[in-house]
Amino acid sequence: MIPVKVTNLSISNVGFVVFLKSNDDERTLPIFIGAQEAQAIALMLNGVKPPRPLTHDLMKNMLDILEARLERVVINDLQDGTFYGTLIVAFESNTLTVDSRPSDGIALALRYNAPVFVAPNVMDEAGVVLEEQTHGEDEPPEEPPVEDYLTELKTRLEKAIQEERYEEAARLRDEIRDATQSN
Repeated sequence: MIPVKVTNLSISNVGFVVFLKSNDDERTLPIFIGAQEAQAIALMLNGVKPPRPLTHDLMKNMLDILEARLERVVINDLQDGTFYGTLIVAFESNTLTVDSRPSDGIALALRYNAPVFVAPNVMDEAGVVLEEQTHGEDEPPEEPPVEDYLTELKTRLEKAIQEERYEEAARLRDEIRDATQSN
């Protein structure tokens, strides 16, 4: 498993994107997420405590009351452009594996300060190397443009067609279509 950290949360012309940077190499995994999950992640990244618990706060409160602990979140699969994840939860003397959308897992992991991991095959398939830019120490980095992600998808589509991996090509074609139709 590849340890990652949330490096950025961005809104683009196709929706919200959370960027997970590998601790092992230069790759970043961009995942498009929903508005509610983006809000839950943004609040934690900015250290904002909402006046009432959001869904992820409620889930953490419930796990705490049950004396369960989130040990880690794993983004373990990518099928037809959809990422899949699991929560690894310690409860009593058991380790439980709970299916989760990656965005929900990330929002919960930030509340627990729990590590997030990506399966190597997922990072190999969807990870991208974003161009580094130099900034002043107090200046935040610019958000990676989604156009770079679309260019990467198109390059992967061409390669899949050349290598006659037509199911992957169809998935990439659909992902590109969906991203460009959201404009």
